[in-house]
Amino acid sequence: MATITLSNVSKDYGGGPVLRGIDLEIREGEFVALMGPSGCGKSTLLRLIAGLEEPGGGQIHIDGRLVNDVAPKDRDLAMVFQSYALYPHMTVRENMSFALKQRRLPPAEIKAAVEAAAVKLGLTNLLERKPKALSGGQRQRVAMGRAIVRNPKAFLFDEPLSNLDARLREQMRYEIRKLHRELGATSVYVTHDQVEAMTMADRIVALNDGTIQQVGSPQDLYDNPANLFVAGFLGSPPMNFLDATLAPDGALVVEGQTLARVSPPAGPPPTGVASGAVILGLRPERVALAASGEGVPARVDVVEPTGTGRVIHLGLGAQRLKLFIMDTRPLAVGETVGLIVPPGAPLLFDPATGTRVG
Repeated sequence: MATITLSNVSKDYGGGPVLRGIDLEIREGEFVALMGPSGCGKSTLLRLIAGLEEPGGGQIHIDGRLVNDVAPKDRDLAMVFQSYALYPHMTVRENMSFALKQRRLPPAEIKAAVEAAAVKLGLTNLLERKPKALSGGQRQRVAMGRAIVRNPKAFLFDEPLSNLDARLREQMRYEIRKLHRELGATSVYVTHDQVEAMTMADRIVALNDGTIQQVGSPQDLYDNPANLFVAGFLGSPPMNFLDATLAPDGALVVEGQTLARVSPPAGPPPTGVASGAVILGLRPERVALAASGEGVPARVDVVEPTGTGRVIHLGLGAQRLKLFIMDTRPLAVGETVGLIVPPGAPLLFDPATGTRVG
């Protein structure tokens, strides 16, 4: 197990900065997800840790050792790629043992390591097959097994589940997390999928435009997002954002109606909201339908059954929002329903900067 420390790390390929002054400490035995949209710099950051790219500035330490100029093979890290990267002419056993043979380990030790990893991953009956005779999920398990047998200081996962269908992704999420608990190895996992980040990570590093937006536990980022980017990236359906006015008494006025109330500001409002203009963030599952004739009126535009509940698309004047409800009452398109926003549900953001202000 290893600690990984990044200090003011940057990267520029010549067309503008890809990473801008990244500071991050990954603790021993921790599972950290680097999460963000395509182009945010998460895969570049992983490649810098692995040594496949050189940083433009800053320092990378593994277990306290500066590794900026250390070759990838000498960093004692194992990578699992999206593309599996298996040797097609080799059997599963040969693929998993290849790196150990390169180290010239005793054959008995190699055999024991491969078979132990195969048991963990359910590959025992597939050891003599070649990759072409395996499913996508089996190939990914082989790629993981090849990494496990090396007993590295840390595992680096670069979107390893992107090529799998939804059911296999769910299965592999479970298997990767289970393996992490069993091995206790430091793991860094790159993903654009917020479900993967939320369900697997001890901590999430939310990246956008080459900068860290927020670091914390999945639940903390979900409940207490630092800005509009983090709030909108996590959650399905995503958070609603409404243009609102914050009155001195704490009333949040949307389209001329008081949709919710918050505690009145304790002091001068932050720069950018002095006029009372805010962006109101509401999680779809934290807004309720009122009893008939009560609540703030909104128009039903679309009803989407999901099996476990329903996503209701609503019109509130010129603005739109979604609800996720378990309520089974009949709803018709065009019908007017009432909304109730409970205390604690509203999140407030500065419209000028996107920063969380309440």
